[in-house]
Amino acid sequence: MRLSIFASALALVGSSIGASLQQVTNYGSNPSNTKMYIYVPDKLAAKPPVVVAIHYCSGTAQAYYTGSPYAKLADQYGFIVIYPESPYQGTCWDVSSKSALTHNGGGDSNSIANMVTYTLGKYKADSSRVFVTGSSSGAMMTNVMAATYPGMFKAATAYSGVPAGCFMSASNQVNGWNSTCAQGNVKASADYWAKTVKDMYPGYTGSRPRFQVYHGSADTTLRPQNYQETVKEWTGVFGFDASKPEKTQQGFPQSGYTTQTWGVDSQNPLGTVQGIYAQNVGHTVPMNGAQDMKWFGLA
Repeated sequence: MRLSIFASALALVGSSIGASLQQVTNYGSNPSNTKMYIYVPDKLAAKPPVVVAIHYCSGTAQAYYTGSPYAKLADQYGFIVIYPESPYQGTCWDVSSKSALTHNGGGDSNSIANMVTYTLGKYKADSSRVFVTGSSSGAMMTNVMAATYPGMFKAATAYSGVPAGCFMSASNQVNGWNSTCAQGNVKASADYWAKTVKDMYPGYTGSRPRFQVYHGSADTTLRPQNYQETVKEWTGVFGFDASKPEKTQQGFPQSGYTTQTWGVDSQNPLGTVQGIYAQNVGHTVPMNGAQDMKWFGLA
């Protein structure tokens, strides 16, 4: 895959971080040779939550650690951050092969899930408060993690990705690029996308993570149609009609953005699926740490 993100679009926060990023080499089975890095704040909460933060193509764990807000937020809220690092040249993620798109299939998704399991055990972390987020290729993997390990995550946020399964390779190519999907030419029904997700973990009947989708209208790398398809995917999984959000907010969370929410009720005021469409924003939509914390229920 060939995907990049401009470093200037990321707010550097490393200078304000107390603890440091550490590599973990013995986190358990690692079928895809994916590297694990972890940030554990100096003031760790009792039974801490865990956030998995997944980098973009050309990125690294270190780059996402310094260029995203999650380590600084971990200092504030006491959660742990896992930063996986892609094993492939160009450091995109494998979101195309059968192994990556299958629960316990032996791909990148399997290795990342094992990082979470390791962290929950070592730090006595809260298995009911595990979250996943990522940008660009990392957003693609966020979709895949929510599909392949739905019971592991409470909520997810994907910044400028594609639906889980959109890069699926008929030839089972590992770390493959799908121009048809990237250019927004893969269009399918909500039923198709929901089945694609459910087929990644056949027979699973448990809970699934609340899903939040960000995308920019001026994205020429992963075209805006991928926003529509991702919304259809997750509303379809939960049985909502993508054309009928319960709530629409213009100019939220900032000017030029429109937020639509599905699955809002008294028990779930934040909703179950949320789409944030950023007018005149390219690739990728900048991370919004404050809104992530609200979506994850950590703020």
